[in-house]
Amino acid sequence: MDHLDQLENLSIHILRESYANFKDSCMLWSIGKDSTVMLWLARKAFLGHVPFPLVHIDTNYKIPEMIEYRDRLTAKWHLDMVYGQNKEALKRKQTYPDGAVDRLTCCKNLKTEALKHTLSGQWPRYRFNHVLGSYEVDKNTEPYTGVIVGARADEEGSRSKERYFSPRDRQNEWDIAEQPPEFWNQFKTDFAPGTHVRVHPLLDWTELNIWEYIERENIPTVSLYYDQGDGKRYRSLGCYPCTTPIDSTAKNHAEIIDELRSGQLANIAERSGRAQDKEDGGGLETLRREGYM
Repeated sequence: MDHLDQLENLSIHILRESYANFKDSCMLWSIGKDSTVMLWLARKAFLGHVPFPLVHIDTNYKIPEMIEYRDRLTAKWHLDMVYGQNKEALKRKQTYPDGAVDRLTCCKNLKTEALKHTLSGQWPRYRFNHVLGSYEVDKNTEPYTGVIVGARADEEGSRSKERYFSPRDRQNEWDIAEQPPEFWNQFKTDFAPGTHVRVHPLLDWTELNIWEYIERENIPTVSLYYDQGDGKRYRSLGCYPCTTPIDSTAKNHAEIIDELRSGQLANIAERSGRAQDKEDGGGLETLRREGYM
């Protein structure tokens, strides 16, 4: 097996272990390249069927193509798609684009709080109805206790501190010092009742591995990752008021892979276009300790 095969096999193993041990599971789908690779792996792990709901946190400020892509694949692959949103913060205009709060507070409102309350079932969830082709209020309010996330250790500093199976408390808060050790692919999956567990099948993948796998598997992605002719493309996707593209002429998978292999992006952080990282001291430590993905 080559390195991609080894990564694929371990990720599929983690996905199956998660499903076997956490019956109230879900998978977070941000629409980005990593979580889309994770979705592809889940379809492989379960023979074309994803046996748990996908959860997307809709801040109302995602680039429109991302939402169109989400709903198109949801219908095409018949996914159990759920989204959550902090409608109260949006209604009160407690957001950075409205000028009411700074970027970190906006992220806390629209991402962290929305995620925590959506996972717990305390706020309404909206589930895709495949018959009507639209979203309606989800009648299921049970909490999700096993949450599968497409975090990679090389992407950003706080994510390098994660485990494959990483426990959180009942408020989804993360105590880095209290994570179980993981040696020789031995994973702890038995936790105290009420423990919220984040599962990270892509932890050892790199950005280059992700793009190599996308090319090998021909995985559909949003066009935002590619230069459309203006010499710029997005390397990481977020809310449009706080995310900027990088200078790049890569127009397809192969050209992105060449960029990464050649070291052209070696001095540019993958999330350099994400403004909230800069305001959090260059990372996501504060937001992630409080429950952000």
